Amino acid sequence: QVQLIESGGGLVQAGGSLRLSCAASGRTLSRSAMGWFRQTPGKEREFVAAISWSGGTTYYAESVKGRFSISRDNAKNTAYLQMNSLKVEDTAVYYCAASGRLYPRLRSDGEYDYWGQGTQVTVSS
Repeated sequence: QVQLIESGGGLVQAGGSLRLSCAASGRTLSRSAMGWFRQTPGKEREFVAAISWSGGTTYYAESVKGRFSISRDNAKNTAYLQMNSLKVEDTAVYYCAASGRLYPRLRSDGEYDYWGQGTQVTVSS
């Protein structure tokens, strides 16, 4: 089965940048849509960004649009989330997810079948 491992999180000042990586092991993700979600303690997990299996379609939460960029490298079985102009409110644990469904609703966490353990992103003022 598929295992996902996030990396690239850390502490950064507001206005700075980070790039998160999601490496997969097991079955190839070349035909799986990929998504990024985030969660703050005491709050529900929220959608951040998603990309179709071909990489031709992307989706972003309004709160990150224009600042974040999702991409993938199917040859490396890896997805990325480039985060620029970070804000304090971006602080959260970020999770990578993969969907094995043919036509998933990419903004919904219920449409994803595999999840990573998460990586902490902390943005200081």
